[in-house]
Amino acid sequence: MARTIRLTMAQAVAHFLKAQRTVVDGRQVPIFAGVWAIFGHGNVAGMGEALYQVREELPTYRAHNEQGMAHAAVAYAKASFRQRFMACSTSIGPGALNMVTAAGVAHVNRLPVLFLPGDVFANRIPDPVLQQAEDFGDGTVSVNDAFRSVSRYFDRITRPEQVIPALRRAMQVLTDPADCGPVTLSLCQDVQAEAYDYPEGLFEEKVWRVRRPRPDADELAAAIEAIRQAERPLIIAGGGVLYSRATAELKAFAGMHGVPIAVTQAGKSAIPDDHPLCMGAIGVTGTSAANAFAEEADLILAVGTRLQDFTTGSWALFRNERARIVGLNTAAFDAAKHDSLPLVCDARDGLTLLSEALGGWKAPAAVEAAAARRKAEWMAAVNRAIAPSNAALPSDAQVIGAVQRAIGGENSILVCAAGGLPGELHKLWQAGKPGSYHLEYGFSCMGYEIAGGLGVKMARPEADVVVMVGDGSYMMLNSELSTSVMLGKKLTVVVLDNRGFGCINRLQMATGGANFNNLLKDAQIETMPDIDFRAHAESMGAVAVKVSSIADLETALAQSKDNDRTSVIVIDTDPLATTEAGGHWWDVAVPEVSPRGEVNAAREKYDAARRAQR
Repeated sequence: MARTIRLTMAQAVAHFLKAQRTVVDGRQVPIFAGVWAIFGHGNVAGMGEALYQVREELPTYRAHNEQGMAHAAVAYAKASFRQRFMACSTSIGPGALNMVTAAGVAHVNRLPVLFLPGDVFANRIPDPVLQQAEDFGDGTVSVNDAFRSVSRYFDRITRPEQVIPALRRAMQVLTDPADCGPVTLSLCQDVQAEAYDYPEGLFEEKVWRVRRPRPDADELAAAIEAIRQAERPLIIAGGGVLYSRATAELKAFAGMHGVPIAVTQAGKSAIPDDHPLCMGAIGVTGTSAANAFAEEADLILAVGTRLQDFTTGSWALFRNERARIVGLNTAAFDAAKHDSLPLVCDARDGLTLLSEALGGWKAPAAVEAAAARRKAEWMAAVNRAIAPSNAALPSDAQVIGAVQRAIGGENSILVCAAGGLPGELHKLWQAGKPGSYHLEYGFSCMGYEIAGGLGVKMARPEADVVVMVGDGSYMMLNSELSTSVMLGKKLTVVVLDNRGFGCINRLQMATGGANFNNLLKDAQIETMPDIDFRAHAESMGAVAVKVSSIADLETALAQSKDNDRTSVIVIDTDPLATTEAGGHWWDVAVPEVSPRGEVNAAREKYDAARRAQR
């Protein structure tokens, strides 16, 4: 007869989590780096007591905001290349719902996080309980059903024994390279406290290793034949290259076969920007070099990318009528997009097998010659964009240049998420080693930046983590600035204050709209705010300073290296200035009719651009 141990359901969860292991760089470590928790009446008695019992083996971290702590967990997984991850526990109601946005971030970016929101009473005796949202037509619904659309696996635990298969299924999803994403186990609060005789085997240590699926022979043969026929090949490297730890294989493939590489936001740093065959960013926020190759390519080897619209220029970037895509991806869903030749396999093994089969095949010499010329032209444009000027307000590009010069070394990791900065960074930032560029641009979630920086620092404590954030994102979610100070996780945060949502204001203008409700000066307000971001950051325990020039910014950045805790540097910037070089059309629907002539003119350009879509 199997041996059992009597535990509450919450205790079973905690003991299970601490027993899960993985191997990183040859060393066995816990796969869960810890649990973020904000306690309330839906989890403090159950999960709270359970986490206390395992606090030495499975640390619990306290945050200020549920969304913020969940963003930190998402960033931790991304910075760990999906090899390790975290869990998040909340009360019911608003505490749980606050994590849904972060679940969306994890889902879109295919990142593993375990969400453990509290839920209503399974026995329903005290219904409706505090914070319970009642559905008039369905007694089984709670607010946690909102997680279903942004979870790769969702389960509601209404009996203590149900957690046994649920936990096992959760681990399968969290560690699967194709199905990877957030898991939500909705824990009814009364069931958290109920006891059950669990099999001891549930709590035995288990080591989870990276699965590397090999390609189908026929798919591999078709991909090889397509590449051999190519005269203008291009590689698009996505985040899957980093998650597979395939950066060396990518570099070797490009060098052996003379194929230029363009990178997505998630794939940037998969190959160093100074590599001769790295053409930099692709698509809407792409470089002129990468986009020129994309427009003429007859073969696109898309490695570990989901080919979202910013990457493909809303599917108007690939202009060659003979262009074929080979989709090398662990997820068949991504590998077959837009009639691609699918090559469903691990990125590292797939690139190795392709290279071996191609042997001495190499792209025409003209391709490498064009790469050298286009890269040189693009780098000249970069240097012009980031150079300081005498303008009253610096551009985002000039601030990026200052940050790169001051603290953009080998040991730094750049973190950003939303607004105008990601586009400028994608073009201009010169990434070095793998993982040194950390952008959340799948969901482009405002408010991710500071919390994400905290998660990155927890995953990579030896690195200098630099967060760049606009005033709009800073205002949406800044509370984990204090958490970084509390936990002793030093960040360097550069706040660019353009007094509003400058990126969307520029998009509004580009689509013919009037300046309206984006910049503070164009919003319906009675008193123009003058927010002192320096004082605010200082009040949360950070070392903070405001600078008035690019030179002063570089000095402040250099001085921040000696600070013993998180440092915040604020600088006013121009809301309209942006890098004109590079880039591509993006499909943002413009109204067909409008009383504004500017909108009608923008619609004509929009209709013309749509004709280039595949």
